[in-house]
Amino acid sequence: MGFQITFKDFVDIFLVAVLLFQLYKLLKRTGAVNVFLGVLAFLSFWIIVRYVFNMELLGGIMDRIVSVGAFALIVLFQDEIRRFFSKIGSKQKWSVLQFFKKIFSPNAVEQNNTDFHLLQIVLACRGLSKTATGGLIVIRRDTDLDSYVQSGEQINAIISSRLIENIFFKNSPLHDGAMIINKQSITAAACILPVSKNQSIPKRLGLRHRAALGITENTDAIAIIVSEETGHISWAMNGVLTSNVKSEELEHFLSEELTIKNKAQIN
Repeated sequence: MGFQITFKDFVDIFLVAVLLFQLYKLLKRTGAVNVFLGVLAFLSFWIIVRYVFNMELLGGIMDRIVSVGAFALIVLFQDEIRRFFSKIGSKQKWSVLQFFKKIFSPNAVEQNNTDFHLLQIVLACRGLSKTATGGLIVIRRDTDLDSYVQSGEQINAIISSRLIENIFFKNSPLHDGAMIINKQSITAAACILPVSKNQSIPKRLGLRHRAALGITENTDAIAIIVSEETGHISWAMNGVLTSNVKSEELEHFLSEELTIKNKAQIN
């Protein structure tokens, strides 16, 4: 029987290629790509030893290591595996569902409220920038942030630019750590976030920027950073940092990502 390639085979190859590409991007962003390449090198060496040179002793030892390889990979890449499935389960990825949701459940009042609260966040960041007051604001989207909320002080207050500036005031007991915003309220302050392990992060960036990258690597949240050293405003999303932006650019970015009109909302 001759060798035949069907349409199903092309689809299979395409899906595998997409999966490997997404896996490479995820590992490259988190700095684990070197570990992944090391695993591939070990497997290549095992195949050569076992099936090319037929070395019984060394091959037998490596067989035992490979037999528990699945568990070893889970241990090595547990953070990356969690991020991968978190991104798959994110509602933001299902644009079709968001489209029908927008059609069948329009809510102009909620849209106006969202715009107002986003403006309060932007005004607060502008005020913090002018006084070079450090701040870190995390805006929840779909991924649950309760574990991070519990690490700080719960507030549950209406979003206000003055309240945000007062919380991040240098003499405030809550100025250290991150503020988490959920729906249309300030949920908590002084929260502890995971720090990114990405080795490609410039050394000039401080702990706030690394924490912002860390939370956006683990969740689909958006993090806004105001530098205490320079007063520059930055944002992070999906583990990517955009530095030194103007308040107008921040307002446009938040409107694009978070308003119902653009197929997203603050949950």
